[in-house]
Amino acid sequence: MIKRFTLALTVVALVAGCSSGVKLDDVPVEDKNATSTMGGANSGANSGNTSQSGVAGVDLGQSGRDGAGPVGVARIVYFDYDSYVIKPEFQSVIEAHSRFIKATPNRKVMIEGHTDERGGREYNLALGQKRAEAVRRSLGLLGVPDSQVEAVSFGKEKPAAQGGTEDVHAKNRRAELSYR
Repeated sequence: MIKRFTLALTVVALVAGCSSGVKLDDVPVEDKNATSTMGGANSGANSGNTSQSGVAGVDLGQSGRDGAGPVGVARIVYFDYDSYVIKPEFQSVIEAHSRFIKATPNRKVMIEGHTDERGGREYNLALGQKRAEAVRRSLGLLGVPDSQVEAVSFGKEKPAAQGGTEDVHAKNRRAELSYR
């Protein structure tokens, strides 16, 4: 009886000690009336090829041939430490990629979630997956079909930069979009 009680108490202590204060199940993306980013009936009337959201248009002609995605648009979304919330400065990047993906229905994109070297392997794999899923959900809210998007995590296994400084860590906390 005492052995079972001690074992149960030990298991509870281990689970409590391994828990994290980061809420990985919270939704980091909110739908802020996505129709405003889709252009509209008068979006072609805008000078400078910008949509109603003020984001510059994407050149679909050149980029469709090289498989690298939209020309002149970043392929990386960076995250804060221990977070998978997409920062507002990366919303225009996601909007540009959504327009490119929707304009090329045979194109598929893989979103690779990455973390810095801090934390355990399992935790970083989960956090990397949450980062990739956050970008995937954002694309979905903008009308990209799930069949064109795949989200995977590499955790801390494929760093973009080596070292232990905060600048290096910041470069490694990312989600990368790669086209197939």
